[in-house]
Amino acid sequence: MKHTVSELILPNGIRGLLVHIPDAQVMNFELNFRAGEYLVEEKKWEVPHLMEHILLGANTRFPRARDFQAEIEKNGAYSNASTSVYDITYEAECADFEWERVLELLIVSITEPLFLREEFTAEFGNVREELTARANNHFRHLSLALRESYGFLAKTDQERLRLMKNVKLKDVKAHYESTHTSKNMRFVIGGNITPKRLEAIEQHFGTMALPRGTVRTDLPDERPQRLEKPLYIHNPTVKNMYFYIDTFMRRRLTEDEQDALNLLNTILTETLHSKILGTARERGLVYGMSSGVGQAKLNSNWWFGAQVSPKNAAALFEIVVEELEKIFTGDLDKGDIEAAQQYSLGRFQRGAQTVGGTTNGYSGRYFFDEVIDDYYQVPKRIKAVTKEAIINVARELFKEDVRGFGVLGNCGEEYAAGLQGHIERLWSTR
Repeated sequence: MKHTVSELILPNGIRGLLVHIPDAQVMNFELNFRAGEYLVEEKKWEVPHLMEHILLGANTRFPRARDFQAEIEKNGAYSNASTSVYDITYEAECADFEWERVLELLIVSITEPLFLREEFTAEFGNVREELTARANNHFRHLSLALRESYGFLAKTDQERLRLMKNVKLKDVKAHYESTHTSKNMRFVIGGNITPKRLEAIEQHFGTMALPRGTVRTDLPDERPQRLEKPLYIHNPTVKNMYFYIDTFMRRRLTEDEQDALNLLNTILTETLHSKILGTARERGLVYGMSSGVGQAKLNSNWWFGAQVSPKNAAALFEIVVEELEKIFTGDLDKGDIEAAQQYSLGRFQRGAQTVGGTTNGYSGRYFFDEVIDDYYQVPKRIKAVTKEAIINVARELFKEDVRGFGVLGNCGEEYAAGLQGHIERLWSTR
């Protein structure tokens, strides 16, 4: 969607982006605090998550969570919140005609929560149910277990369930008071932001009843460690095996490197005619396979993952190794790059067709390090990716030999170790 972006910096320390989309029929709000699990002691891991659940509940204007939700949703508006290791984000989307009413309600919920004992008890049960449901996601279980093994701040849902008993209501209140400050808040708002609406937004956020605080809380310094042997999680109920292959770089990717790696993911796994997934599907080895890029404060990560039957795993791994080694040696056709660029351009345009999609294109990076991406430059960046850039970033991510391999299933540790042997040479020749 056609839009313009400006940054609003207020005297109380709150700052954010205004994504002006003329004639938009909805308004989208994202309010972010650096308030995730990394800020609490290990045994209190679930404090931020429980706080997020309770905050969009009873407040000084609405005595019960259901009353608040009924009010915010009465004209079809949507509201939610999410917690990660690093952040808590509160979000809402509503019809254009009621944007200010919904924003006021969102602000009230964040600044005037009651933290009622009965709602803590209810949400404690709801969070337990949520984590129990998540614990059935085998990809998630393996991913979190691997992150913990690498030395990142992470807990599996199974561990989180065991730790929940340590969280008290007073812990939730204390975490709220220490994290929900104006200097620790960032926002992104998308919609038809006229000059009059800009004045209203400045007024609402400029007078927001939060303590000022001192700084935007810094992200943790996390440095991954190499895993010498596979992380194996035995689950006798799983017939297929789930796996992840990870390789790390001890620095952040540059923008050009990330563009090149994203394009390489398209070439390798993102379509049914891609080099790895397409070949594997053609041979009947695997239904789906993914790869992706991860970024943290001090490192970057490239991963590959799939669910595959043990009898097909070795053949799939050989395809992975063969296709990556072709990239390392420069065996990459110009036509494959151009096809991936066309696919990526179309996907980018599809992702920008809604207010929420456009807003989300800015919020991730802005909340992470306050960089404002130039949305209109993305097509140019995609077209600018070269063969040399793709080859160089692929080599660089295997050069440092910081890596790991994880398997969840019932194939056995010995079998998992054999699979690791199939991929060892990817790092040994860089």
